[in-house]
Amino acid sequence: MAATPDIGDGRPHVSLPVIAPRPRFSLALPGGRSLSLGDRPLVMGVLNVTPDSFADAMPLAGSAAVDAALAMVAAGADLIDIGGESTRPGSAAVSADEERRRVEPVVTALARQVAVPISVDTTKAAVAAAAIDAGAQLVNDISGLRYDPQMANVVATRGVGVVLMHMRGRPADMYREAVYGDVMAEVAEELGQCVRDAVVAGVDRGHLVVDPGIGFAKRPEHNYRVLAELGRLALLGLPVLVGPSRKSFMAEALDQRPAPDRDWGTAAAVTAAVLGGAHIIRVHAVDAMVQVVRVADAIRFAADAARPAVPS
Repeated sequence: MAATPDIGDGRPHVSLPVIAPRPRFSLALPGGRSLSLGDRPLVMGVLNVTPDSFADAMPLAGSAAVDAALAMVAAGADLIDIGGESTRPGSAAVSADEERRRVEPVVTALARQVAVPISVDTTKAAVAAAAIDAGAQLVNDISGLRYDPQMANVVATRGVGVVLMHMRGRPADMYREAVYGDVMAEVAEELGQCVRDAVVAGVDRGHLVVDPGIGFAKRPEHNYRVLAELGRLALLGLPVLVGPSRKSFMAEALDQRPAPDRDWGTAAAVTAAVLGGAHIIRVHAVDAMVQVVRVADAIRFAADAARPAVPS
């Protein structure tokens, strides 16, 4: 907090940092379950079961993937997000059959051993359906339900939670469309259209979460602006997920460190997301980021407590 000049009463006045509100929501899940969002930021652990993940030093599959997920839960993960197709810039698509082969056994095994909700990170309706049948309770779709025309029907009829992410183009060419005037205004408007389209397609609004898409069709300066102005997404009236973990937008600030060595930079981005009102933080290094989230949230709680009461 920076002191402002004395304005006549002999005491310095201070300006509190701008910390966005984090409204409370109840996210509906299958089987009558729900996930309480807003009391504290939840940590979603990333489990990539791909041979070409940008963020992991070693690929995971089978029992090793299940063990890694169990370790995340033990470290404090509130959700596990399992992905079987890399979506890094320039990545090539894989078939639904191959993606399902990677994902389904891990979801099946993990669903028997953990109580936390399991999410599947996919844009394909067939993969989503198989993962839901295996025990997944959320679908995290980077395309905002736009790539596969059957996806909206799958998530609507199965009653799962749905993460709608902001994205332009496809991973192979998304930077061609990374042109913005007011990036946060455009992200909010385009996400709002995704929400409207999902509802028209039959998805209950109470099942939706929005994600501004850090690293997707955004250049570094766009990603920093999104984190700085995250609170503007509250206007959509939905819970917010943010996934900055180890992404390339921070590489220049970190002397081009490779993705697995960006956890300190990730900690800064995670702190910004918590102060900006995020409900769910998606990360790779769960143990360390649980600590970051807790301290960042304590800071926001202190700032909330310091605000003067608003007269009724």
